[in-house]
Amino acid sequence: MTHPARHSRGGLPAALRELEDLRTRVDQLMHAAFPGGGFPGFSVAEPWAPLADIEDTEEAYLVELELPGVDKDRITVEVAEGELDIHGEIREKERTGAVRRQTRHIGQFDYRTILPPNSDTEHISADLNNGVLTVKVPKTEKGKAQRIEITG
Repeated sequence: MTHPARHSRGGLPAALRELEDLRTRVDQLMHAAFPGGGFPGFSVAEPWAPLADIEDTEEAYLVELELPGVDKDRITVEVAEGELDIHGEIREKERTGAVRRQTRHIGQFDYRTILPPNSDTEHISADLNNGVLTVKVPKTEKGKAQRIEITG
């Protein structure tokens, strides 16, 4: 079963990160082999998680999701109780010819990640450009690391 929610991997030990990466690759393989969300003859409309990168910069966390061909009106970005939730739908485009191969995802998608405690959830912004959704989560001053002077 695919688990569409993806959580932050910052504090995970290397072995657990490798297991999560393996699960992600297996999910991608299963979706490529069975694009309908199930096995041949059995289709389950199940949300999937788009590919994403999370970058930790000095001022903010940047979450970038691959959403080619998605209109911004079909995407919802929400934050509640320290969790960022991005969901929406990619609709199948109208075609005039016969589809010989289809590996791109269509249908409902859902991406979730837990935000670090120093996230400024009041000033989050989102921008969709060239099929990449970039969500900027600014950092608060109180959560930034400080260097402590040693005396004595």
